[in-house]
Amino acid sequence: MRSFSGFLLVFLFTLTTGCKEKGDIDRYAIVTRHNIENSLVDSLNSLSVGNGEFAFTVDITGLQTFPEFHEKGISLGTMSNWGWHTGENPENFQLPDVYKTYQVHGREIDYVRQFRPNEDMRKAEASEWLRTNPHRIHLGMIGLDILKSDGTGITIADVAEPVQKLDLWKGIIDSRFNIEGVPVHVQTLCHQDKDMIAVRISSPLIRERRLRIKIEFPLGIPLPAGYDFKQPERHSTRVISRSGDITGFEREQDNDKYYLRAVHRKAGLTEVEEHLYYIVPETSGQTFECSFQFSKSPVSDTTSDFKTAGKESEAAWKQFWTTGGAVDLSGCTDPRAFELERRIILSQYLTRIQCSGSLPPAETGLTFNSWYGKFHLEMHWWHAVHFALWKRERILEKQLEYYTAIFGNARKTAEHQGYNGVRWPKMVGPDGRESPSTVGTYLIWQQPHVIFYPELLYKNSEDKKAILDKYSRLVFATADFMASYAWFDTVAGRYILGPVLIPAQESLRLETTINPVFELAYWYWGLKTARDWKIRLGLEPDPLWTDIIEKISELPVLDDVYLCSEDTRDSWVNPRYMSDHPIVSGISGVIPLTRLVDTEILSNTLDTIKRKWNWQSTWGWDFPMLAMSAASIGRAEDAIDFLLMDAPKNRYLLNGHNYQDARLSIYLPGNGGILTAVAKMCVSDQFPRNGKWNVRWENLNSYVD
Repeated sequence: MRSFSGFLLVFLFTLTTGCKEKGDIDRYAIVTRHNIENSLVDSLNSLSVGNGEFAFTVDITGLQTFPEFHEKGISLGTMSNWGWHTGENPENFQLPDVYKTYQVHGREIDYVRQFRPNEDMRKAEASEWLRTNPHRIHLGMIGLDILKSDGTGITIADVAEPVQKLDLWKGIIDSRFNIEGVPVHVQTLCHQDKDMIAVRISSPLIRERRLRIKIEFPLGIPLPAGYDFKQPERHSTRVISRSGDITGFEREQDNDKYYLRAVHRKAGLTEVEEHLYYIVPETSGQTFECSFQFSKSPVSDTTSDFKTAGKESEAAWKQFWTTGGAVDLSGCTDPRAFELERRIILSQYLTRIQCSGSLPPAETGLTFNSWYGKFHLEMHWWHAVHFALWKRERILEKQLEYYTAIFGNARKTAEHQGYNGVRWPKMVGPDGRESPSTVGTYLIWQQPHVIFYPELLYKNSEDKKAILDKYSRLVFATADFMASYAWFDTVAGRYILGPVLIPAQESLRLETTINPVFELAYWYWGLKTARDWKIRLGLEPDPLWTDIIEKISELPVLDDVYLCSEDTRDSWVNPRYMSDHPIVSGISGVIPLTRLVDTEILSNTLDTIKRKWNWQSTWGWDFPMLAMSAASIGRAEDAIDFLLMDAPKNRYLLNGHNYQDARLSIYLPGNGGILTAVAKMCVSDQFPRNGKWNVRWENLNSYVD
């Protein structure tokens, strides 16, 4: 009887549990059931190929044939991690030109602030130059040039019966359409080790001399699309080599250069005008292939042809999909499960091609410029943590090298402001120089990230000593700044944060914000974790770190609900404080649960957010954050509701991109956030136990404690 009872308990647990780790998941089936197929000509339906360092975005023709049509949707980028431009600086603008000095606890501290023309014209000009430089640029537009039977060029309205497919397993875009009843077939892929696209085109239009490829080089500009064809005199294009069917180009703009090597088998190349070239295929057949390799330095190796590049792409994508983590929702009966799985798969594809390179990514990756193509280091968490959770730690480790590279700049910032350690910047390019802002330079929540990343690697590493040795300098210098930034209130006998600061909920005021709840909890966790690193290495813990851990302010509470910050007693009455990021929820979920957090009060806070928050003002990563928070305190069904909430900025397009608004038609922190939330919920068994979520997963890493 006892044996039967034990069997019954196991059986009932199997019926009600939310997650099961199980090997031998059919990864090919999971991935390919979410291959993209599109027959609509829509400016938001752009598709991209890429390798993490370089991406190429196409329209319905499989190339960049109609860039103007996409400028107000998802524009057609050719962008890379090395493709930046810095304009001339005749006024020699430097960061001291935009300092604004604040009195902070009896000291004068300079912040790099963005100024407006009505405040100070020179400071405004300096602000503009320092914000926009360096900026990522469009490297070159490669599209089709097709003539109709009357000799006029086609418009997008002439593209008939389009069917475009993205094969996720192979990383190839297949585009088919008709022009006046004549079929055109274009295949597009990206080499995974070179910044190169390869193209195969088949059509009877080739024999009729009505189809050719158009290469047009633009002026690189800071604006979102990154290109301008109206100022040809401001840049130069030179053919520097020509050997049969291989042509080398040199591009120059101010003091910056880059190169393109085009291989055009069975086709000739002609210059039409400055910056404009056509590849004209031979008329003996109706299929031809070409490849385009962009580079910062001249290319000397043999450029791959389409067949070779295709084999390489297919092998690399198979390797990607068959290693790392996998989540299978096919056994779930909740009607939302298929959509969640679609978002998971497409988010893996998009973050692989847009966010897995050697630099922290921009919010819009390598598709178009958000904030001039610069990256925001507080957002790096949402771009990168999921890679480690899905057992792709090497990507996070590769990007952590950036923090080592800019360590000197971060130390200088801390020293200038009178702090110890390193103060990490917010909005930066490859050089790590801070950008003026009315918000960004006052943020502090990116600081503990540089403790979180190594701790996540340590948690899941087999060689923990190697991780400690490799990253202790970053961890300890970050903690030194955090400790010196916290201010001790001798009257109250506690450490406080602010002012001057703007928290992650950016609607709060920098001059008055004290003890924002998320930053308090993160400061506590970060310093406690840094102390753990000292102990692990056999070093004496820093006494100041320990003192702050013991005496940091309690999280501000009113009526059993957490406040946004200590100074916002009207947090849940004033609409100002119920907008932007509901970051208060991140005190458990994003941050591991600590002694500072009362789970009952957090539960009350989540209920209040659900009832009162202005969902029009949220951002794409807010929904995964809320899901992780709810799941961490046992509210798994609420977690799913948050993760798949019907809200304006929780929309995921056909191509998998997280749409925000007309300005930000893609938003990769939302994609990364979904992957982080799902991995954490799987490993922690935090999916609903209502019989509808039979989740199978494998090969995922654990979250930090």
